[in-house]
Formats: sequence, C-alpha cells, structure tokens
Amino acid sequence: MNDIAPSPSAAGQRGPADHSIREQIVAAADAHFSHYGYGKTTVSDLAKVIGFSKAYIYKFFDSKQAIGEAICTRCLTSITDTVEREIAGAKTATEKFRILCRTVSNLSRELFFNDRKIYDIAVYSCEERWPSSEHYIERLGDMLERIIVEGRESGEFERKTPLDETRRAILGVMKPFINPLMLQYNLDELPDGVTEMTSLVLRSLAP
Repeated sequence: MNDIAPSPSAAGQRGPADHSIREQIVAAADAHFSHYGYGKTTVSDLAKVIGFSKAYIYKFFDSKQAIGEAICTRCLTSITDTVEREIAGAKTATEKFRILCRTVSNLSRELFFNDRKIYDIAVYSCEERWPSSEHYIERLGDMLERIIVEGRESGEFERKTPLDETRRAILGVMKPFINPLMLQYNLDELPDGVTEMTSLVLRSLAP
C-alpha cells in the first residue's frame, strides 16, 4: 500500500474508482441539494430518494461530506477547465491574466445566480477547508504562476520580486472575486471591481 494522498474527487470515496452506482448517488444528491440545500439534506434523505439503504450508500461514500466533495469538485473543476481553455488562445501574459480574472469571476457569479444551492456547497467547502476547495485555489494559483513566469520571460513583468511572494500576493488580492466564500459578499463590485483589481495588479507587475 502506498502513502499517496487521494485526489480531491476521491476524498471519502470507497469501492472501485469507476462505478455507475457512485455516479447515480452523486446525480441524485446533486438534484436533491439543488432543491433542498446541502445543510438540510441527510444521507437518509438521499437513500430514500435513490431507493437504496443508508448502508449501501456508505459502501461508496463514508459521509455526506464525501458526496458533497464529489459534487463540489465537479463544479469547481468545470470552472478551472474553462479558464484553462480560455487562456490557451491568448497571445500575451497580460491578456491571459485578464482572462483568468474575468472568467473565474463571471462563472462564479453565474453559478451564484443560476444554481444557488450548489454554489452554497462550494461556499461550505471553503469555510470547512475541504480538499476540493483547497485544490481549486491551488490550481488557480498554478495557472497564475505560469502566467507570471511567461510574463517575466517575455519582458512584460518585473523579475525582482520572488516568484512565490508574487504568487501569494496576487492570489490574496484576487480572492474576493475568485473564492466562492468571499465572492458572495462582493457581487455588487462586479464587473468593475474585477477590472480595477486586474489593472492594479498589472501595473504592479510592470518592469
């Protein structure tokens, strides 16, 4: 047995990695959470909806949080995957940074207004520091770091500040608009707040 930590999507999951029953449970939970909310739903509720026993559900997930993790991971991964596709076509690091900030905030805002119950799971995951939300911020940080490096190599960005310090500082400034927990309190600042923040960061990165 190895000591490799499970991926965020596998946190709290049991049994074979690919299993149609697991997907059935997640799909039913997704629909139930969307209607009733994560906090008001129990594993017993899900068992009744799906037609399984609680014991059978526990063969695939060790807790309600594990089911929420699977849904949250899918939701947040869809955001980061979209950002990756959007920045892939940009020609400069400056343009990629603008796209990253704009796309993440836009998709998060859409989720807030179009599927509030699922958005609330993402907020809960941030409050409780679930692996899914931690991985989400880490992946955004990795994208940001690649953009910074590219900008330094092209001469768009300054090179004096240590890379890890630059990454942390920019992520800190971005969090009110990319972190689901914080974004819900900054919706009135969109989209102007994101544009202003982006421009401020880019001015600070100038050589």
